[in-house]
Amino acid sequence: MKPNRSHKAPIALAAAVLAFSAQHLRAEETADPESYDVAMQLANPVASLISLPLQNNFDWGGGPDGDGFQYRINIQPVIPFTLNENWNLISRTILPYVYQEDIFGTTSQSGLSDTVQSFFFSPQAPGPGGLIWGAGPALLLPTATDELLGTEKWGAGPTAVALRQFNGWTMGMLANHIWSYAGDDARQDVSATLLQPFLTYTTGTHTTFSLNSESTYDWENEQWTVPLNLGVAQLVKIGGSLIQFQLGGRYYAETPDNGPDWGLRFNITFLWPR
Repeated sequence: MKPNRSHKAPIALAAAVLAFSAQHLRAEETADPESYDVAMQLANPVASLISLPLQNNFDWGGGPDGDGFQYRINIQPVIPFTLNENWNLISRTILPYVYQEDIFGTTSQSGLSDTVQSFFFSPQAPGPGGLIWGAGPALLLPTATDELLGTEKWGAGPTAVALRQFNGWTMGMLANHIWSYAGDDARQDVSATLLQPFLTYTTGTHTTFSLNSESTYDWENEQWTVPLNLGVAQLVKIGGSLIQFQLGGRYYAETPDNGPDWGLRFNITFLWPR
């Protein structure tokens, strides 16, 4: 396991992004209420908002020699369904396409990785204290097109999210745990926990600053992967459509021995407000 490696590049980049964005914000500018509301909904994983994030991830430093590279685009459609006057069902899909080199020896791979499909049953109105929450099942689907890009296992488990939003702030936690129950008997079983604490602040100019971790614990191998993500996003109108652009840096505080050291993220989110 590789803990606490010193890599200044992602931290410096993220700091530069934040400084650049802050320099161009005008505090006296009045937010467009509709756009501000959409920007706040984007910070809420169970908002009643149809969206299509295309999350581009670039990671360096993995592999046996520490010179590996991986590009991963996560196609993440979010579709809400109204069940009745009190409850929504939120469908969140993560379908990854991966290109990597020097992760497994000096070889390269490309293709689809495994899909994670989550469903959240969520009250339409916030609860006491403004608590917003959702819970339901998470499914692991073996959609990888290369055996080195997936688990070749079917899996399932619970997922839940809880958060609060106030004065532009959003803070909360998303979590799931997935166990494998079928698949290739020659492949290792899956038992993995995802913990995703998040903190965001959205300004009156529809700019969102975010800090989160997408930490996973592999119970089969007793290994943590702990990335720390810092980013800034801007919601804009293009041709009458709302689109959010995000740029950020990522530092891996802890990974398995062959895990990456640092990375970048560029996200484009297409929106269809309901």
